[in-house]
Amino acid sequence: MTAAKQLRFWLIGLGLFVLALWLLSDMLLPFVVGLAIAYLLDPAVDRLEAARLPRWLGTTLVLLGFVLVMVLMALLLLPLVQGQVSHLLEVLPTYATLVKERLIPALDRFIHRLPADDVERLRAAAGTYAGEVAGLVGRIVTRILSGGLALFDIVTLMFITPIVAFYMMRDWDLMVGKVDSWLPRQHAETVREQAREVNVTLSGFVRGQATVCVVLGVFYALALSAAGLDFGLVIGLVAGLLSFIPYVGSLFGFVASTGLALLQFDEFWRVAIVVGIFLFGQTVEGNVLTPKLVGDKVGLHAVWVMFALLAGGSLFGFVGVLLAVPVAAVIGVLTRFALRQYLSSPYYRGTDAER
Repeated sequence: MTAAKQLRFWLIGLGLFVLALWLLSDMLLPFVVGLAIAYLLDPAVDRLEAARLPRWLGTTLVLLGFVLVMVLMALLLLPLVQGQVSHLLEVLPTYATLVKERLIPALDRFIHRLPADDVERLRAAAGTYAGEVAGLVGRIVTRILSGGLALFDIVTLMFITPIVAFYMMRDWDLMVGKVDSWLPRQHAETVREQAREVNVTLSGFVRGQATVCVVLGVFYALALSAAGLDFGLVIGLVAGLLSFIPYVGSLFGFVASTGLALLQFDEFWRVAIVVGIFLFGQTVEGNVLTPKLVGDKVGLHAVWVMFALLAGGSLFGFVGVLLAVPVAAVIGVLTRFALRQYLSSPYYRGTDAER
């Protein structure tokens, strides 16, 4: 079989896989979550297996430990979050009054200083862009919810996901070996090399970024609560969770906490403390956490990750968000491989006769 026919065969296979993924995206959420858990926990099972523990027992222990940690975190955090949400509902009318009394007059004073033509252009531009952004965000959020969480309630997700994760972890090495046996023999080593690079990229980013999110979430939650900011715990945890999307978590936390601090505190130094918390957190993240835990070697640029998450959510809903980073890692590795092939080919260097 010629190289062109092989390429056409694999491109057709890829197209059919993407089509099946799109058609089945509404029912894939528990399986994708289970696969993600298995991928994250498989190294721990491998270490237990290396210590002469049966694979099924190591899988059971690791999965039970993971579930126990999740349950304990939920039991500890849910009452605190519920209390802060209830408090938010109580004080929301007060905050709305403060916004009306403080922010609107300041905006009016600023607008009255501008020429009339500039005011009209500003209002028109603000209305247009706000509508476009709100529409885009609304479509993505609706697609995410309707594409996954709306069709699988949390009870179904809780029952199916652990089962999928258990069998994936137990049979991980067998599945990898079976897929390896299907590779075209003449390109098997090249495919293995790219798969290893994808694994290094993906594991380095996901495990490292997840650790960064946990550290930042705990720091922001504790620091904002210690500073006396209302809802500091919720804002800190959400900011840490959103830090999986580069810059989004810090931006959300900074805007939300600073806005609340301006409404809650009359002393400027207390607002400055809240601002300083996020400046310190962003400095530590950029100079210590991300270089040490994620590093530059993973090859996933922040802009590429943000684009992949938005595109995945828009196309496949919540399942697309979960698959966005793995797909981005695969595309990044394959793009670098294709670029290396191009730079060493006659298409780039030219023929000897042309030189």
